[in-house]
Amino acid sequence: MSEAAERGRKYDGSRMSRTPFQALVLAAGKGTRMRSGLPKVLHRLAGRPMLQHVLTAVERLLPLRTVLVAAPDNRLALAQTAPESTVVVQDPPLGTGHAVMCARPLLEHFQGDVLVLYGDTPLIRPETLNAMLARRREGDDPAVVVLGFRPADAAEYGRLLTDGAGMLERIVEFREAASSELAVGLCNSGVMAIDGAVLPALLDRLRNDNAKGEYYLTNIVAIARAIGRAAAVVEGEADEVLGVNSRSELAAAEAVIQQRLRRMHMDNGVTLIDPASTWFCADTRLAQDVVVGPSVVFGPGVEVGEGVEILPFSHLEGCRVAAGARIGPFARLRPGAQLGEGVHVGNFVELKNAKVENGAKINHLSYVGDARVGAKANVGAGTITCNYDGFGKAHTEIGAGAFIGSNTALVAPVKVGDGAIVGAGSVIAEDVPADALAMTRGPLTQKEGYAAEYRRRRSKSKVTAIKS
Repeated sequence: MSEAAERGRKYDGSRMSRTPFQALVLAAGKGTRMRSGLPKVLHRLAGRPMLQHVLTAVERLLPLRTVLVAAPDNRLALAQTAPESTVVVQDPPLGTGHAVMCARPLLEHFQGDVLVLYGDTPLIRPETLNAMLARRREGDDPAVVVLGFRPADAAEYGRLLTDGAGMLERIVEFREAASSELAVGLCNSGVMAIDGAVLPALLDRLRNDNAKGEYYLTNIVAIARAIGRAAAVVEGEADEVLGVNSRSELAAAEAVIQQRLRRMHMDNGVTLIDPASTWFCADTRLAQDVVVGPSVVFGPGVEVGEGVEILPFSHLEGCRVAAGARIGPFARLRPGAQLGEGVHVGNFVELKNAKVENGAKINHLSYVGDARVGAKANVGAGTITCNYDGFGKAHTEIGAGAFIGSNTALVAPVKVGDGAIVGAGSVIAEDVPADALAMTRGPLTQKEGYAAEYRRRRSKSKVTAIKS
């Protein structure tokens, strides 16, 4: 267990810190290595923008305010993604210290703590942030608490240098570190908890006398010690400070968060037949005793009730599934699908904006969109609701206990009454009363011996063609 996990182990997700704090999320990076017109922090991880993962972790601790530091060209996009946050602009970008300086007017005279995070570090846990705030408020009153980690390969990370008592002395950047300092395995994540009362004084002493002409926030550790204040370290797990600067790093972060989500759902009583092939969104909600087959994908906005079985290669997004339903294999539930208790949705069935009530069955090769399927109705194989006329969507209603024969087209708007039967192969464009039989099948026509004569003629013409 990491130090951060140990310190935050009593955190239950519902408690806020007794001392007020503000969160400052740095998100002004251009993300040129992503090679994208989309701001880096808005690339999706487990179905939601990276930035939202960071904000969710912070919001669970109930900050007084969350401030986003944005670049001019991503300010509007970030404001739309996080409407409850305050956005300030960093222009031009002159380093992490300068980013904090840009938010200084919002932090002046604030006596609580300031938590500094990064919008491209989406795997940070609320328990870790809580541990940092707790450490900041311990009796030795450190002015700065830095989140450290020990990666398998320290590579070009900055190093955290501590004294004999384990207190943080300074942060040294990789390019400026001596060989003895590079041997230190404790690395800097950049995440900090800072005493807001002293933060302005620390910023006042920052200098940009370096090759890049930038203000490095890491220098406030040495500044704090120079004015007689301590600095401390809390250690977290290496995967939660994984920064995302490229598509390959985004994929690596996706792998980590999927592992977390799989473990969480299994710990909560969900059976995953093949965990490695199951993909979740951050907001997927599965009740106890749900069984998920291999290669199932959950898009955003899925809620599944107790005892549901989801068979392989199904895709669910924006839907609700009640207890005891059975889905798939190869089923697709699109946004607006609502399945009642005991519903069966079988192979190659697609539902969109459709309410399927208790006990109804749609077992094979059907599309049901913009519709209601009543309780215990049965929709036969190959049935479709023709809900779009090229200009707008119309509604189809199938009553309780109705039976829709295979290969039926229901041309919306149309209603099939309770208990009605629709014959196979019908095209239904008018309402069908309750308990009625409706079919549009043409009369059977038979010609005795036609098939044999047809084959004889075709064979003869084929031989003639070869000889010629």
